[in-house]
Amino acid sequence: MGELCRDRVCIVTGAGRGIGRAHALLLAEHGAKVVVNDIGSAVDGTGTDTSLAEATVADIHSAGGTAVANHDDIADWEGAQRLVNAAVETYGGLDVLVNNAGILRDRVLVNMTEDEWDGVIRTHLKGTFATSKWAGAYWRERVKAGESNDARIINTTSVSGLYGNLGQTNYGAAKAGIAIFTQIAATELGRYGVTVNALAPLALTRMNEGLPQMVEADDEERERLSTRKIAEVAVWLASAGTADITGRVFEASGEILAIAEGWHRGPTAPGVDSEADLDGVLRQLLADARPNADIDGQDLEE
Repeated sequence: MGELCRDRVCIVTGAGRGIGRAHALLLAEHGAKVVVNDIGSAVDGTGTDTSLAEATVADIHSAGGTAVANHDDIADWEGAQRLVNAAVETYGGLDVLVNNAGILRDRVLVNMTEDEWDGVIRTHLKGTFATSKWAGAYWRERVKAGESNDARIINTTSVSGLYGNLGQTNYGAAKAGIAIFTQIAATELGRYGVTVNALAPLALTRMNEGLPQMVEADDEERERLSTRKIAEVAVWLASAGTADITGRVFEASGEILAIAEGWHRGPTAPGVDSEADLDGVLRQLLADARPNADIDGQDLEE
C-alpha cells in the first residue's frame, strides 16, 4: 500500500488496545503522526491505566514512527477539546480523527440499569460527538482564515447498531446513532473539506473474545479476524486518495467487506381517509415489505 498517510496528523481514540491500537500502529507505519488517546479503562469503562497509550506510542517509536500519548476522556467536553488541541499544538495541525473508543455493558433490556445505559451512550455517542465537534470547529476556522483542508473523520459503528443484537439495546442504540451521525456530519462538514465515514468492524478483541464463535475459532479464522484487517480500511479512508468518499458505512473484516445501505423507504401507500381502512392498508404494506435484517445483514427468517 505504500505510505498512504505520509505526514498526516491523526488522532485515534481508544488506541491503547484492540482495533484502536491497530489503527494507530498502521497509520504510523504509513507515515502518519499519531496522537494515541486512551484512558485505559476496563471493558465496562471503569478504571484508568495510562500505560496502555504509552505502550502503543513506545511500539510506534521503536518502529521508527512518530506518536504522542493523550489520556483525556473523549466524552468530557473540555477533554475532547484538549485532545484536538494536543494534535494541533504538538504537530501543527490535524488531518484525521478516528473515533474508536468504546465500552460494553451488555444486559437484556428489563435487567439493564440506568448506569449501564448512560455509560455506554456517553462513551460511544457523546464521545464521537464531542471530538468531532472540536475537530470540525478547527477545520471550519481554517477555511474562514482562507486555508483549505483535506480532512477525515472515521467513526466506529457496529452491526449491532445496523442490524440489531440481543442484549445490546444500549450499545446498539449508540452505534445506530453513530451511523446516522456520520451521514449528517458528512453533509455538514463537506463544505470545509472534511469527509466523514464509519466502520462497522469485526475482529477478535477483548470485547468479544468470550463469545462462543470466538472461543471456538481456529488459527486460520483468528488470522482473518485480525485487527490489522480493520486498520487497513481505516488507513485507506484516512489517506489523501479518498476525498471523494463521504457519508458511508463500511462493514470491514478479514472475512467480508461491504457497504451498509441504511434505511430506505419501502412499500408505500397514500394516507387513508377512514380509520376503518387503516388495518388493511398497513397489513398490506407489511406483507410487501422486506424483513428486518439479521445480525449478518441478511433478511431475517420468519
